[in-house]
Amino acid sequence: PHIKLRTDLSEVESVMITHRLSSFNDVGLLLIAVDAVRRCMVEEIRVFIPYFPAARQDRVMVAGEALSVKVYADLLNNLYLNGMIVFDPHSEVTPALLDNCITVSNFKFIELILADLPKDTLLIAPDGGALKKIYKLAAYLQDYDVIECSKTRDVKTGKLSGFKVYAENLEGRACLIVDDICDGGGTFMGLAGELNNKGAGDLYLAVSHGIFSKGTENLAKHFKRLYTTDSFRTIVDDGVEQIPLEKLL
Repeated sequence: PHIKLRTDLSEVESVMITHRLSSFNDVGLLLIAVDAVRRCMVEEIRVFIPYFPAARQDRVMVAGEALSVKVYADLLNNLYLNGMIVFDPHSEVTPALLDNCITVSNFKFIELILADLPKDTLLIAPDGGALKKIYKLAAYLQDYDVIECSKTRDVKTGKLSGFKVYAENLEGRACLIVDDICDGGGTFMGLAGELNNKGAGDLYLAVSHGIFSKGTENLAKHFKRLYTTDSFRTIVDDGVEQIPLEKLL
């Protein structure tokens, strides 16, 4: 990647660089953008990274794996930035690895979605990793109940099984699954079946970062509506409502 700044920054003291990182090439572009700004003698440089790459590879599960999130964090820390802002990171590992990091929660994102859903909508935590975040969200929202769920994943193959919903009867209430990332969507489709078995009403899915590597067609068969932001990419799909981050910040 290559970059050339069109704006004269000779009298600018502070710059914020915003960039979606959806490939390693994007990371390279961010690195040289910071270098270009710094060579204009700008004193303070901050970056806003809506989706932090490799956020799910935040632990080594089997021998031979890389701790990918630390690789990206080390690259950015070596820029000695004045601040890094990340939207709804996957876990506490990402901000712990980044120097001068500020995180933006998904609170306003979910609040906007719930404004259009029934008042008695249930918040669904899809797995153990989402529990701490969803209870903080519920505390912020005040009036929404949380339903805990779980799954089993084979760490060697990635295959999912054993979906469980820890409630006996959902009484036909609307359910909003809340999570940070949707890649292939297997977790949410597997969980949708179990929610239906427990008497759920309409199902909705809200993910801060919509990767949707296998598209949304199969997900749309299970959910009345899919919600995401433009943190990872722009999506044009009738079944997806994409809320721009500019509305949340």
